[in-house]
Amino acid sequence: MPPRFSLALLLGLSLGLRAEDAPPAGHAAHAVAEGAKTAEPKEDMFIALDPSAPKTVKLVIIAAYNAANYGMNFNGFAKGGAQYVIPQGWQVVVNFTNNSPVPHSAIVVERSFVRKIQMGEPAFKGASTPTPLRGTTGKKGVEFRFTAEEAGDYALACGFPAHSANGHWIGLEVSATAEKPSLKFGAGAPVLAK
Repeated sequence: MPPRFSLALLLGLSLGLRAEDAPPAGHAAHAVAEGAKTAEPKEDMFIALDPSAPKTVKLVIIAAYNAANYGMNFNGFAKGGAQYVIPQGWQVVVNFTNNSPVPHSAIVVERSFVRKIQMGEPAFKGASTPTPLRGTTGKKGVEFRFTAEEAGDYALACGFPAHSANGHWIGLEVSATAEKPSLKFGAGAPVLAK
């Protein structure tokens, strides 16, 4: 049987792009256009302490925040370009929205899983959007909660098949030594939650 190629891959190859530069199948017409008006991502937009509950942090995760990585990003970052640090034992409340008509989801998995085509169960009970394999569309948003029970390196990944393998993930470390949750973009210093 001959190999199958996506139209996006064939188009990319015909334009002289490498396979890894071509948008994943189905994402060439992503709704988040280059130059779309979105606020420049800043760490404090996506993390905050819950003043009504001790040892509880609120995270905002927006899929397809901008056109980075063909819209397969969280808060404008992909391929581990952002890193949340959560103290072990803290409660985490995640508000997830998707700016794209392409289905996306969020699931906490062990960091080594980000290259898998399909995600399994979340690393912690409740640590995913509903139906992470099907994803959701629309900006209505969903909330999920979990306890960061075990220290280690994890990722917030898109659970829709092949999205995480194409870079749709950011880092999440559960730390046994951190005293406060934080978020950092790139190589910058972490911003502590307020």
